Amino acid sequence: MTLDQLRSADPDGMYDAIAAFPQHLREGTALGDDIKPIPVSKARRIVLLGMGGSAIGGDLLRSYLTAATGGSVDMRIIRGYTPPPVDRNTLVIASSYSGTTEETLAAFDAVRRDAGAVLAITTGGTLGEIARSEGYRTITLPGGLQPRAALAYSFFPLAQALAVRSALFGDETAAATVTGIAETGVLLDALARRYGAGPRRGNTAWRTAEQLHGLVPVIYSGADLLDTVNLRWRGQIQENGKHLAFGNLLPEMNHNEINGWQLPKDLLKRFALLFLRDRADHPRTAARIDITRRVLGRSVGRTITLETEGESLLARMFSLVHLGDWTSWYIAAMNGVDPMPVPIIQKLKKELSSAGG
Repeated sequence: MTLDQLRSADPDGMYDAIAAFPQHLREGTALGDDIKPIPVSKARRIVLLGMGGSAIGGDLLRSYLTAATGGSVDMRIIRGYTPPPVDRNTLVIASSYSGTTEETLAAFDAVRRDAGAVLAITTGGTLGEIARSEGYRTITLPGGLQPRAALAYSFFPLAQALAVRSALFGDETAAATVTGIAETGVLLDALARRYGAGPRRGNTAWRTAEQLHGLVPVIYSGADLLDTVNLRWRGQIQENGKHLAFGNLLPEMNHNEINGWQLPKDLLKRFALLFLRDRADHPRTAARIDITRRVLGRSVGRTITLETEGESLLARMFSLVHLGDWTSWYIAAMNGVDPMPVPIIQKLKKELSSAGG
């Protein structure tokens, strides 16, 4: 099977969108430079409102900042209609690629007048109109992408605007973020060439998709740096590959879910366990991953371990994000499905619209 044959199932160009991630990174970082700095006093808490691909940039930012600062970041990601109370020490960020996400708009309307500062990140739509009319800080994204393919635009402008330009998390984190963004761009340039090369030896994305073919992946990682990377893998396989995927975090999984890998016995071989690992995983979590793989590997169809690459926290996180994006594309291609459209999601939205409420 050639790369051209695989790409024939991708007429709308998800391949190109994934390959362009390093360029999106650079463009997104530049967008963050245009934001007026936010005073620390108005951002002692951060509440980001978003759904799906528009929220995961915030989740990744929370994971990164928590690791970079040693856990001192008060940041919540709200996926739903009901936000928590906010005050004049709270920065509210509304993230909606389309600008029309109903949950985000409802939550935004409930709290924006009480916040100390407001930041909108969108291509336009209703959110863009509100932001312009109220004079809120706004990161205007380029359009034409699926939200999940715009991850670099939902993450790097925020990282630049908050961690670097506003230095909300201290000078050390600001400097580390600058270094990390630069390293991540160089690393992803190389990974995009490697993973986008099609079915060939040494292409980990292709090999991982091959290993997962015909199996249901269950993705496990530590609960620290890679918690959101884990979530991204699941979402990309589900949306791009149109393929079931599940996951959980350690050590919590060792206190409940691990015991479920006993029945029904006739189905266990249809699952593949995929472990995402980083050299900074807590030593006891790393030991748990080793033991979990050994214990469960006797029952399931396959186990796979994937490691981060790079030096900085950002590079390591995004090395696995990029690998997951490419793996999901190859899963779609192997199954002959178009990775771009999400027909069931669109059907749900249509029925919700007709249902009113």
